[in-house]
Amino acid sequence: MDLTTIIGILAGLAALVGGYLWDGGDLSSLFVPSALLIVIGGTLGAVAVSFPWSHLKGTLGALRMAFRIPLADPRRHIDEMMEMASVARREGVLSLEQRAQQHPDPFLREGLTLVVDGTDPSLTKQILELEMDALEQQYESRARVLESAGGYAPTMGIIGTVMGLIHVLGNLSEPGNLAPAIAVAFTATLYGVATANLIYLPLANKIKVRGQEVIAEKELLLEGILALQAGENPYLIKKKMMTFLVKDQSGRTEEVEDDGTPA
Repeated sequence: MDLTTIIGILAGLAALVGGYLWDGGDLSSLFVPSALLIVIGGTLGAVAVSFPWSHLKGTLGALRMAFRIPLADPRRHIDEMMEMASVARREGVLSLEQRAQQHPDPFLREGLTLVVDGTDPSLTKQILELEMDALEQQYESRARVLESAGGYAPTMGIIGTVMGLIHVLGNLSEPGNLAPAIAVAFTATLYGVATANLIYLPLANKIKVRGQEVIAEKELLLEGILALQAGENPYLIKKKMMTFLVKDQSGRTEEVEDDGTPA
C-alpha cells in the first residue's frame, strides 16, 4: 500500500475541514447530500459521455496503481539478465527458449522470444519500442480520464450552486431561512473544487508518475535484451543497465563502482 497517496488525501481534507472548524464552522453544515449527488453524479456522467468504456474500465485498474507500491525490483532484473547472458555465452541463445516461453514478465518474455528466434537486432529494438510507446499512451489515456473529471467537477459544483440559488430565490416568502439556504447552495461549489484538486487531478498525476516508472523499467529491460542479443559480457551488461538506476533528480549520472553501487 502506497501510504503517500492516502496520507496526502487525508491531510488535504483535514486541512480544509480543520481550517473551517477553526473559524467556528459547524461540521454538519458541510454535509449536504443533494449537493454531493449533483457534483459526483454530474461529474461521472460527463466523464462517461467523454470516453468509451474501454478507457473507463482501464482507469479503474490504473487507480489501483496509485494506492499500491510497485513490486518491480530493477536490480533483480539486472541480476537475472546477467545470469541469462552467462548461460547464452556458454550454451547459446537457444538455451533460453524455455525461459522465454515461461517468463512471467510479458515484455521480457516477448524480448527473449525475439532473441531466441534470431530476429534482427534493429527489428527487435523497433518492436519493443513500439510496445513501450503503446504502454505509455495507455497510461496517458487513463490519466486523461481523471484529468477530465478534475475539469468537470468544479463546473458541476457551480451548476449545483446555481440550482440551489434558484430554489432559494423561489422561496423568498421565508426571509429568515434565506442565509442558511444560500450557504447550503454554495457547498456544491466547495465539493466540486475540493474533489477536483484533492482527488481527481492528484490521482491523475500519480498514474502518470507510475506510468513513467513502468516505462523506465522497460527501457532498462530493453537495454539488457539488446546487449544479450549482441552477446556482450555479463559485466558490461550490468554496467549498462545500472546507468538507469543511478540518475539523480538533476538528470546527472553518478559514478558506479565495480560492485554496481554509486561512488
